[in-house]
Amino acid sequence: MMNNIPVFVFFYVGSLLVLLSKGKIRNILLTAIPVISFIFLVTAQPGEYFNYSFLGFDLTLFRVDKLSLVFGYAFIIISLAIAFYGFHVKKNTEYFIGLIYAGSGLGAVFAGDLLTLYFFWEVMTIASTFLIWQGNFKESIGAGFRYFLFHLAGGLILLLGIILYINKTGNTEFSHMGWTDLPTGLIMIGFGVNAAWPFLHTWLTDSYPRGTFLGTVMLTVFTTKTAIYTLARGFAGEEILIVIGAIMTAFPIFYAVLENNMRKVLSYSLINQLGFMVAGIGVGTTLAINGAVGQAFVHIMFKSLLFMGMGAVLHQTGKINATELGGLYKYMPFTTAFTIIGSATISAFPLFSAFVTKSMILSSIAHEGFAIIWLTLLFASAGVLDHSGIKIPFFAFFSHDSGLKPKEAPWNMLVAMGFLAGLNIFLGIYPAPLLSILPYETTYNAYTAGHVLFQYQLLFFSILAFTLLLRSGLYPAEIKAINLDFDYFYRKAGTIFMKFEDKYILPFFVFFKKLFFESIPELLNFLTKNPMQLLANIMEDEPSTTSDVKIQGWLIGWSVFIITIFLLIYLLTFMHF
Repeated sequence: MMNNIPVFVFFYVGSLLVLLSKGKIRNILLTAIPVISFIFLVTAQPGEYFNYSFLGFDLTLFRVDKLSLVFGYAFIIISLAIAFYGFHVKKNTEYFIGLIYAGSGLGAVFAGDLLTLYFFWEVMTIASTFLIWQGNFKESIGAGFRYFLFHLAGGLILLLGIILYINKTGNTEFSHMGWTDLPTGLIMIGFGVNAAWPFLHTWLTDSYPRGTFLGTVMLTVFTTKTAIYTLARGFAGEEILIVIGAIMTAFPIFYAVLENNMRKVLSYSLINQLGFMVAGIGVGTTLAINGAVGQAFVHIMFKSLLFMGMGAVLHQTGKINATELGGLYKYMPFTTAFTIIGSATISAFPLFSAFVTKSMILSSIAHEGFAIIWLTLLFASAGVLDHSGIKIPFFAFFSHDSGLKPKEAPWNMLVAMGFLAGLNIFLGIYPAPLLSILPYETTYNAYTAGHVLFQYQLLFFSILAFTLLLRSGLYPAEIKAINLDFDYFYRKAGTIFMKFEDKYILPFFVFFKKLFFESIPELLNFLTKNPMQLLANIMEDEPSTTSDVKIQGWLIGWSVFIITIFLLIYLLTFMHF
């Protein structure tokens, strides 16, 4: 049983210890927490542990199987890299929040039932909101509130679906359910909010670029990948997810090409990569699920590496817009090299990890005959090379000379980036360890002559297109501008609603507040004291306001009688027999 302690416990307890510690002791704790958790997770035996009863429902706190283990390994490995990345940060608050956030993500992927999952789901929302508020940007507060409102709405939809599902089936177990009715549809939408589905995605691009250099790396990992896990667990094979995933891969490309903020470029790129996973889950075959889950694993590594690279640039220069950067390769050579490795990985170059997993997804889609979807994902793959594979390193480290002459990133940042860069190369050259932990046994080989040749053709023609567009002046120029996304409609609708509320709804409630909490209580108060005098004054055509009527004493019995009548009317009106 000791080997099956829920790993979130180490993160929750560790967060308190980190909050109270300082200096080297804190950094030792930050390293020890993921290392110990990983050891316990590797030795954990498949099965369900810590079963308990709550309000008559059987719940499971820790379920270990191959699907949950993939995400558990990824969350712990990246937690170790993030710990090193921020060693030089003096404030403990951000790490305290981050450990709770990471621990909740682990709690969610190992939860065996819907109620336990929902608890960790909501703790993640709260922790990630506070993580956004740690940003040193004036927009961070507003972005955090918008983020929280989005996830509050998604959480309420999820909760409603869970309640209806449990009420209908009497079952709390979280397993494959499929979209069969209203409850399961609501649950899937609740998961979809965190997966940044189209039209529900703006919270991601709005909030992630506004975190600190450390907090943003944390944010890119847990919320969206937990959503991918829940979709893979509960809704594999739902064909609507294929369409949703294809849309997710395509539309962010246009925003990423136009965007000036480099971390916002990566945020749109994140949605693009999530689309590949969602589409794979929608296909639902063993190859597709393996590809989607494997892509989630390596995406955590290479996307974190890219955000770390841009975080290092922000940390050293105080700049993050493409128009303000350039020429940094001379002063930050290691950061440049590690970022290029991340860019090569996200572009799925052979010998890098994403080449293997993305090939699995595309092969599964082609095998099932989804020709249009396959072409869409192929276009999206070329677009990834443009906005993340080329744009990020080119405009940040090369392009024009910005005049900035920063020092290289601190050693701990380089260690974290070097670790992730090495891991992406290792799993690209030797994918066997990754393939061995996937949910289903597989003998898939991405390194066939056809796969490799086709991928190189796609990549080199994409590079050629980028070069020709840039040289001809047709490539969109990097300018200081705000690009409008679908949140434009949310904000407009919110503004219209607030004006309508101020003009019509608020006066309505003010009227009723005055009526029911001032006028009627005053009248009832007077009636219980001297109703006969008021009646006499009315009969004599005298002023009938309570302030003008002379109060005369009368028997207490009359008051008791009137109050009893009021209570009887209330009971007859509102009580159900």
